[in-house]
Amino acid sequence: MKTIKTTLLATLTLLLSITYLHAWQQAYQVHQDNVKPSKIWDYEKVAKEFHEACVEHNLQASWLCATMDDMRYLYVTPIENFADLDKRPFADMAKAMGDKFGDMFDRFDQCYDSHGDYIILLDEELTYMPDGISQTQEGQDYRDYFFIHFKPKNEKKLREGMKAVKEMFATKGSKSYYRMYRTGFGNVDSYYMVAMSSKDAIDSATKQKANEELLGPERYDTFKKVMDYASKVEDMTGEIRRDLSYAPKKE
Repeated sequence: MKTIKTTLLATLTLLLSITYLHAWQQAYQVHQDNVKPSKIWDYEKVAKEFHEACVEHNLQASWLCATMDDMRYLYVTPIENFADLDKRPFADMAKAMGDKFGDMFDRFDQCYDSHGDYIILLDEELTYMPDGISQTQEGQDYRDYFFIHFKPKNEKKLREGMKAVKEMFATKGSKSYYRMYRTGFGNVDSYYMVAMSSKDAIDSATKQKANEELLGPERYDTFKKVMDYASKVEDMTGEIRRDLSYAPKKE
């Protein structure tokens, strides 16, 4: 029985790998730290020390750091397949730094009560960026995030509604571009996340107002096609932290 369970688990993992990492154009591993309010400054200090150490040792890994207003710190790394999760990019750096490496992570651990890793998937079919898809746009590091939670039984109808929204934006020539991500391996809850880029909060509000006027009152009927199948919708703001993002030196 144990052998059967192990075989089934291995098969399921393989199927998930194929389904998740090939049905979408890009997958990302996300490490999320839920920082305690009282520890935000301590976290910032050690995060910057860690970034400096990565630069010093020319760590062969890369990530984009984003923060949210609820003090989530997200470190996002593109992956090609599940085998990328087995890589140990910090091994040589940890060996070179000795006790200092462990000390940094001990101080990290004092700053949050929970953290973890999961995968999100870029859904190009639902993304609206007619000039080309990019996670980052020069001078637009402010973010609006919308989390659209759903029950698995409603996903098909929800996607149909999202396609209708994208078609409406395209037909009207909207300048409010967005990227659409879906939860993948490692997530228990199911949701789509909409990410929109702006210069700052004022630019974001200006874009949203102009977009509402462009789409007109008929937008409500189209958005309803999404809301009818959403179990919960959350909105959050944040920013890209280029000072905590990292990429190795190019040789």
